[in-house]
Amino acid sequence: MLYTQDYVKFERSHFVDVTSPLMTTGQHTDPVKKGRLMAYESREEIDSKYKWDLSSMFPSDEAFEAGLEELKAYCPKLLAFKGKISTSAQALLEFLQLEDQMTLLLYKIINYAERKSDEDTRVAKYQAYVANATSAYTQVGEATSWFAAELLAVPAESVEKFYVEVPALEFYRRKLNKILNQREHTLSAEEEALLARAEELAVQPTNIFSMFDDADLTFDDAVDSEGKTHKLTSGSFVPLLMNADRVLRESAFKQLYSRFGEFRNTSAAILTSQVKNLQFFSSSRKYASSLEAALAENEIPVEVYNNLIDAVHQNFPAFYKYVDLRKRVMGLDELHFWDVYTPLVDDVDMKFTYEEACDLIVKALAPMGEEYVNLVKKGLESRWVDVYETPGKRSGAYSAGGKGMNPVMLLNFQGGLDDVYTLIHEMGHSLHTYFSSHNQEITYSDYSIFVAEVASTCNEALLSHYLLEHETDPARHAYILNHFLEGFRGTIYRQCMFAEFERDISQMNADGVALNAEVLSERYGKLCAEYFGPGIELDEEIKLEWSRIPHFYYNFYVYQYCIGFSAAIALSQRILSEGEPAVKDYIGYLSGGCSKTPIELLRGAGVDMATPDPVNAALKYFGELVDQLEQELN
Repeated sequence: MLYTQDYVKFERSHFVDVTSPLMTTGQHTDPVKKGRLMAYESREEIDSKYKWDLSSMFPSDEAFEAGLEELKAYCPKLLAFKGKISTSAQALLEFLQLEDQMTLLLYKIINYAERKSDEDTRVAKYQAYVANATSAYTQVGEATSWFAAELLAVPAESVEKFYVEVPALEFYRRKLNKILNQREHTLSAEEEALLARAEELAVQPTNIFSMFDDADLTFDDAVDSEGKTHKLTSGSFVPLLMNADRVLRESAFKQLYSRFGEFRNTSAAILTSQVKNLQFFSSSRKYASSLEAALAENEIPVEVYNNLIDAVHQNFPAFYKYVDLRKRVMGLDELHFWDVYTPLVDDVDMKFTYEEACDLIVKALAPMGEEYVNLVKKGLESRWVDVYETPGKRSGAYSAGGKGMNPVMLLNFQGGLDDVYTLIHEMGHSLHTYFSSHNQEITYSDYSIFVAEVASTCNEALLSHYLLEHETDPARHAYILNHFLEGFRGTIYRQCMFAEFERDISQMNADGVALNAEVLSERYGKLCAEYFGPGIELDEEIKLEWSRIPHFYYNFYVYQYCIGFSAAIALSQRILSEGEPAVKDYIGYLSGGCSKTPIELLRGAGVDMATPDPVNAALKYFGELVDQLEQELN
């Protein structure tokens, strides 16, 4: 289903990519006029061409409210099929068709409510819309909660007879098989009810970590080389590590981890409870491991996860070279972990108006062919994008939408290079949604998060290629190249290290190892040493980094970042080298929705993620880019 990270409100909702920096309260920037930021005091001040058009969802609030009432009528109709679908092929077909009709309406209700609320999160009316949509979603879930259990009670041979009796059911074979394939992992009704009641307990490790990290934990100020203090928070930590003042970076690093160190045993207990929680549910459902259970949801073999880690290990030398280059360029006798975020190239003046950004992404995406580029232009001209920041508007960026409506994108455009990357990234998601929605019925129009980031990151890779091909200023060229390399570092190497840590501590727990702060820190420290190599000092503080990573509560989620980035690099390279045949295959993948497994969809596009080849190819390219940056910085 369409969702990411910890902003999920609904299973069938929207992508959330917090790729733009979060704004502080009261900071209202844009539009950009050659580097000058103008403030908007209200949404009404903005020209309508810079605000998204939600009319494909509902033309008005009144229409939305009528849609909510219409949705309520579906619940008793769906519930009326209980006890019938297991004995009648025709009843099964009618239920599935009715569910599709309901889902089309539900998608629109959820999207309209959330989009209107995100325009200004302070408006009570739209907060109520979200609450109403949430309630409607829950009611629909209750009205259909019996379906999977009843279907699983039907013998396999009887299901096959259903397809013969009512040939129209064949269309739903894949959807039904995804449920039926879980037969060996589905328990009795009483046991399922018990596990369902345990779900409220299962989310507590995540909730406790969030309250500890976001609400309760505070830090002493960091101090720079002139003795000035800087407020240190979880949100300001990485920006402080990017600062040119090394004294400030070291201060922020040591202050933050000193504080986490005071609570290392508490943090270890929280993470251990999460690991044990996942083991309980996976073993209860008769999976071989927590990892297997997590990957089964997206139909991903465990080998894909392990192949990723093995491939990254094989490509450590390229990363070690990048670490050594950083050390030399920064002129350091010793490179520490508080030095790894600082840009190797001084920030250069790269400012864009929104119109310039739009023009740039259209040029960068030219290799995708006329059909794709025309849709990009259509999206930009047809108000798919909500461009500028206003008071109360949700921060960050995302793409949303689905079957029966236009995709839309929320931005908070400020005019920097990162904003251009954000625009082309979200356009990738939106074009994926567009192609999928226009080529698949509602049953298969969603696509899994496993393939989602490929579409957005492929667009980013094409933008990097275009910028590197056309930039003539040496400093700006090196800046862009460093920006691209940091994408590899942060998305493949770092996220893979996280994925390996998750896998290892899960296996250690399954093997009976008692997880505590010392054990977790020892394992994490060894991984840092392996991934970064001999060119960096293994600071004691970095061994505690596991205690501040929210992704470790996402249930083996982060490996998908590595997979998506690797596949995107491979596909962008194929598109650039082969042209039309590669584009045709790529659009076929975008159009596939969830009509095939994620591995099959990407294989059709030209990358086989069941093998380590795409990861190896991506990291080979990374090594070539490191060599290029080294030459430019000499």
